[in-house]
Amino acid sequence: MTEGTIPAAAEEGDTLTRLEQEGEIAADYLEGLLDIADLDGDIDMDVEADRAAVSIISESGGRDLQKLVGRDGEVLEALQELTRLAVHRETGDRSRLMLDIAGFRAKKRTELAELGAKAADEVKSTGEPVKLQPMTPFERKVVHDAVAAAGLRSESEGEEPQRFVVVLPA
Repeated sequence: MTEGTIPAAAEEGDTLTRLEQEGEIAADYLEGLLDIADLDGDIDMDVEADRAAVSIISESGGRDLQKLVGRDGEVLEALQELTRLAVHRETGDRSRLMLDIAGFRAKKRTELAELGAKAADEVKSTGEPVKLQPMTPFERKVVHDAVAAAGLRSESEGEEPQRFVVVLPA
């Protein structure tokens, strides 16, 4: 090993430590938010696909937590951005942290993967591109992954907030 190089294992360990730190900062921020809002919820932290993942879950079925999800996840998206800002304030680094509340994103991920697979099947049978409805970046990523898993390719078109996925023939 030459002087000044870092072994890959040490670099991976540093990344994992940094992501775990992001999760801890986010958890502290979100616990404070839950206290202010007088809502019950447990915080679960993980590292998934090179990003910190934080979930707020409730043993009581999450009815109260639905307030933090909002219509179509709008409040969840805003809370995720605020949480990322809180992490940025503490670390000085931009965070790609993912927040899930009451399983909303997990359920949405499953629905979007099915939508992507269905669109890929339609493109395979017709040979014509399929344009989907506008989606958030998270939603488009899930669809792109599902389309790629089906052996096709896809692209995002349009401008935010009307950006959408187009599934293309092989």
